[in-house]
Amino acid sequence: MHQIKYISIPSIVSEKGTAYEDFQLSYQLFGKKLHSAPVVLINHALTGNSDVAGDQGWWKSLVGKGKLIDTEKYTVLCFDIPGNGYAIKNTSITYDEFSARDVANLFGLAVEQLKINSLYAAIGSSLGGGIAWEMTVLFPDLIQHLVPVASDWKASDWVIGHNKVQQQILENSSKPLHDARMMAMLFYRTPASFEQKFNGSKNEAKGMYNVESWLLHHGEKLEQRFSLHAYKTMTYLLSSFNIFKGEASEEVVFDKIKSEVHMVGVDSDLFFVPTQNKKTVEILVKKGKKASYKEIKSVHGHDAFLIEFEQLVTLLKDVFK
Repeated sequence: MHQIKYISIPSIVSEKGTAYEDFQLSYQLFGKKLHSAPVVLINHALTGNSDVAGDQGWWKSLVGKGKLIDTEKYTVLCFDIPGNGYAIKNTSITYDEFSARDVANLFGLAVEQLKINSLYAAIGSSLGGGIAWEMTVLFPDLIQHLVPVASDWKASDWVIGHNKVQQQILENSSKPLHDARMMAMLFYRTPASFEQKFNGSKNEAKGMYNVESWLLHHGEKLEQRFSLHAYKTMTYLLSSFNIFKGEASEEVVFDKIKSEVHMVGVDSDLFFVPTQNKKTVEILVKKGKKASYKEIKSVHGHDAFLIEFEQLVTLLKDVFK
């Protein structure tokens, strides 16, 4: 494990109105010493954590010496989303206490406390991308380049519906983490991905189809990595982001965005669908904002952001050149 650092944020109030005098966040730094190079903030996805570039780093194919996000050129900062249970095991806060906007506010305040005046880029995948969108609206002058990958500025009805089923499984199953993760994997991949991977093959030793064995394995892996509280928290957050929430109009919010926006979708994503990404870019461009959309071509659906590394490097090399 890379060295985990901690920072306390004084006097915050959550969207639900709960006041905290001192809220602790955990984070990790990679690459150049802080204040000696441009800073790239990476927001992790639902099952990720702040260990983005270490030996076990979940995005180490993209972040490191000589890689897309070059640690010899940038300072890389990654916070743990509160409640993910990676470095701070505190479960005294209810799983639905914070929204994605609260998390974005905490991250922005922590960046300010670290005396970082500007982020060269904020890149986030899935849930992490949603939090990055929220940060762009809350702290309009902070982020030069916003890079949401397989993500969106809001949780759609489809995503909210999926997460509701997840929460029901987490409340009612005798093996909640295991069974919820099995169901989720069906959404994160696609029928074509499963056909390519399994092609109707069987595991004769276990007396079941390989797809069944694979799903059971993913359920077991998640049980080992997460507490029930942490997984419920992260699933709740995935339903909570919407940069227009509580605002007068969509026009007002889009007008606040000063970052250059580089959206990356996945053509087969069943979760954050590319049609919505393209629509967002069209609106931003019409408003005179700098915005672009690029697409990963893959049979693997939403999880392609964890699989198609070569394509991601090609699509984002101009941002991190």
